[in-house]
Amino acid sequence: MEALRVEDLTKDFGGVRAVQNVSFRVGVGEKLAIIGPNGAGKTTLFNLLNGQLSATAGRIYLFGQEITTMATYRRAHLGQARSFQLNSLFLNLTILKNVLLALQGTQPSRFHMFRPVFSYAHLAAKARELLESIDLWQKRDVPAQDISYGEQRKLEIVLSLASKPRLLLLDEPTCGLTAGEGTDFMNTILNLGADITVILVAHDMDIVFGLASRIIVLHYGQIIADGSPEEIQVDPKVKEVYMGTEEGT
Repeated sequence: MEALRVEDLTKDFGGVRAVQNVSFRVGVGEKLAIIGPNGAGKTTLFNLLNGQLSATAGRIYLFGQEITTMATYRRAHLGQARSFQLNSLFLNLTILKNVLLALQGTQPSRFHMFRPVFSYAHLAAKARELLESIDLWQKRDVPAQDISYGEQRKLEIVLSLASKPRLLLLDEPTCGLTAGEGTDFMNTILNLGADITVILVAHDMDIVFGLASRIIVLHYGQIIADGSPEEIQVDPKVKEVYMGTEEGT
């Protein structure tokens, strides 16, 4: 079954074509990495998938339903979630309150403005489950601003998971992390449910090759390679883009 299908997706900014006729499919549970040099169009593509930019041409389907012109919040209701390169936490609130607010935002009770969020026992239980899954339950009463950057990134993932997504978009998820924090983060993603599809944009090749079962390489807004990590490593076009090829070799 397909989680995502992209057909001839194109995005123009004036006279600049940032994404050109991009087409690919992603199966349910697949872990796909999108890589490429700076300016390749990776973030623009992500913004199109998430609905923050409108496409100039082409179509996007999420679990069989066309979402090309659909608002971001409606895509979220269909099971799409995204974490951003920059943290979007409530830094002055505790870890637990951040998660409870994210969970309440997915419930009909979000419209009940005068009832304390702690009064919802099922939300508290779910918050504990999520925080225990990333080893942050013991720090639940610590303000988000007082935990390490790596822990903040893991908390971002938990907030993304609060909506029970079926497709998770990760934009440079290990940016700013130490090697140990990056490994920690990778293990968190690998331990997600087998039915959760993950698409990530990343520059960290250790994370890409350790996490992805498939890699797409973008260059000047076009797909120049699509295959397994092993195939991408030996692809001559990819080598040329990343390392250059001397004339005559």
